[in-house]
Amino acid sequence: GQVRADQASALRPTCPEVALRLLDQYFALGEHFDTAQGHVDRATAYLSLGRSESATLAYEAALEREAAFPNVQTQAYLELPFLIAKERLSQHYARALTLLDAHKKRLTFPIDRFRWNCALALIQSEQGDLHTAQQAARDALAASTEGHSGFRNHPRIGLVLTTDEALRRRLEELAA
Repeated sequence: GQVRADQASALRPTCPEVALRLLDQYFALGEHFDTAQGHVDRATAYLSLGRSESATLAYEAALEREAAFPNVQTQAYLELPFLIAKERLSQHYARALTLLDAHKKRLTFPIDRFRWNCALALIQSEQGDLHTAQQAARDALAASTEGHSGFRNHPRIGLVLTTDEALRRRLEELAA
């Protein structure tokens, strides 16, 4: 049968190896409208296997695809800087900051604001800009406690439901 990106997407969290095989088949079939999302799904599978560098390349592929076909957008603009910051991939800090700056206007939900500010706080802290890091950490923590999406018909969409405890502690230290 036809391999669909949503089949691989559904398998990402529990069976990353199977998801990657399905995604390879999917990409082998040629161009698709949701190719960028396929790359994001590949990045997620790599992350669950602990392969940060492969995930970084997959996110970059998604961003390349979005640049060529801007009518289909993903969360790669946010997921990549968040990954770079969390994993302290310092060789990619400049790229992460460029992405954060270029896409600040796209932030819609509390989870978007949380990840954006979290990435900024962690990277600026590593680079010694403690004032920017402190403000971004405070903004990330504030976004993590928002209880309403701002959308009347979908009040719970895009909220920060859980955060990694170590990450929250790092943000609290930076915010102090």
